[in-house]
Amino acid sequence: MTPAKDDLWFLPLGGTGEIGMNLNLYGHDGCWLMVDCGITFSAPGIAGPNNISRVQMPDPEFIAGRAGQLCALLITHAHEDHVGAVADLWPRLRCPVYCTAFCASILRRKLAEAGLLETVPVHVVMPDTSARYGVFDVQWLGVTHSTPQSQGLFIQTPVGNVFHTGDWKLDDNPVVGHNINTNQLRGIGQQNVLAMVCDSTNALVPGRSVSEGALYPNLYAHIAAARGRVVVGCFGSNIARVQTLAAVARAAGRYPALLGRSLHNYYQAAVAANIWDPDLTLIQSSHLGYLPPDEVLAIATGSQGEPRTALRKLVADSHPDLTLQAGDMLLLSSRVIPGNEVVVEGLIAQFEQKGLQVVCDDDSRRPIHASGHPASDELADMYRWIKPQIAIPVHGEVPHMQANAQVAKAACVPKQMLGTNGDLFMLAPQPGIRRAAARVGRLARR
Repeated sequence: MTPAKDDLWFLPLGGTGEIGMNLNLYGHDGCWLMVDCGITFSAPGIAGPNNISRVQMPDPEFIAGRAGQLCALLITHAHEDHVGAVADLWPRLRCPVYCTAFCASILRRKLAEAGLLETVPVHVVMPDTSARYGVFDVQWLGVTHSTPQSQGLFIQTPVGNVFHTGDWKLDDNPVVGHNINTNQLRGIGQQNVLAMVCDSTNALVPGRSVSEGALYPNLYAHIAAARGRVVVGCFGSNIARVQTLAAVARAAGRYPALLGRSLHNYYQAAVAANIWDPDLTLIQSSHLGYLPPDEVLAIATGSQGEPRTALRKLVADSHPDLTLQAGDMLLLSSRVIPGNEVVVEGLIAQFEQKGLQVVCDDDSRRPIHASGHPASDELADMYRWIKPQIAIPVHGEVPHMQANAQVAKAACVPKQMLGTNGDLFMLAPQPGIRRAAARVGRLARR
């Protein structure tokens, strides 16, 4: 199955019909372009030995058998569900990899751990630049999301153009980086866009997402009112959230420190990419135990209840740098990823049994978490700006993608195409879907 000169194809091997594990292919004129290569985690009920969630990734058999036709792998941003499988799957792909500086810093750590740092060609792309990969001309477009330097891709071929949104939201105050250039997007919409392949994660959410910048006063109110130690659970990749918490700590007279490997990795990547505000300082976590309780602010990994993370160690009194006591506070500045509800509820119950006050975003009268994905009104804006002939919802389960398609239809997009992993979306010369055209599945990391 090789695309001809008049063909333009989209083929997802992961991330369509599910949230996570993104791996997308575009085909034209004998060439394939891969966008993202991510992981997911098995559900708690099917976890591996000792209840350790197994890392899973898309089966790349289809494109691995055509590796000679694969011109490049483009990574839109540094989240695990978009970059986490590169080190595992690259030996079967053996193509050049392109991403922004922040993402490259995260990826190189993973490659070093796998012994591939000197083997995999990783090329740093400047945001808002253009390049040619095989038969594809691609413009990288900066978008706002919950990790820095996230990119959308405007993919151009002689037979049609596609806007691949990546993960995004509209945010006038993203804290780190720039907001979306809406004039640039409107300009893309004047270039006869054949299809828009679009994030569906929050398509069921009405209205608009909360701005990252709106969280500072809410987080400050909780932290300034606390009398004991404060621990904040959040995603390590959300550098804007970590930077906000560091600013809150300074204003509230507390000393911020990071607990957890992924937080340290993302922080170091932000410093290396000149993204971190140099005026905001962190202390070493080993100093936390020497501070009075009302001067402690620990930012910790493990908000999804994952084993061996900082929050797990804190609740078990096994963390080497910090011990919590009754009267301390846990803020969960994150959302629960679908499938993790039971695990997170159990973690919260353990902290409450220790006498901690636990505040979740759902419980707070003012939001302490902001999603990185667009709600329905933001989706409608994007469709009106890009004006695609075809809407292809991805990055969501079936209800999310159906809602995305309904938004596209209401925004006057002429055609909506719904499918799942392995379906071949034929965009040119004639739109259509060939169901189950490619074998798909999951591989577990060993």
